[in-house]
Amino acid sequence: MNAETFTTLAQSFNETIEQPHFEKTSFRVNKKIFATLDVEKLKVGLKLSPIDQSVFCDFKPEYIFPATDAWGKQGWTIFDIKHLQDEMIQDALTLSYCNVAPKKLAELYKI
Repeated sequence: MNAETFTTLAQSFNETIEQPHFEKTSFRVNKKIFATLDVEKLKVGLKLSPIDQSVFCDFKPEYIFPATDAWGKQGWTIFDIKHLQDEMIQDALTLSYCNVAPKKLAELYKI
């Protein structure tokens, strides 16, 4: 997956706003970040539940891993999107959106 495709996917969720976040791009719903994109490194950060984080990290630990420090313990997970299948990234992105979005919006996308 490339940065343009990821951006298109992230923006496809209802009420998503794209904003700068330090050296990255963030995607937010209800003022809360559900994804970040580092365009240069082609890595994204997604907010997952502890169980989902564990499942994804176990699948491809060389390309999917918890963020450093407390962020990783809060479910933030790094995906190296240039090495992963689009469907997997889309599933993880949907989970991240649903973890952050208001319940009414999240129900539209539950997998």
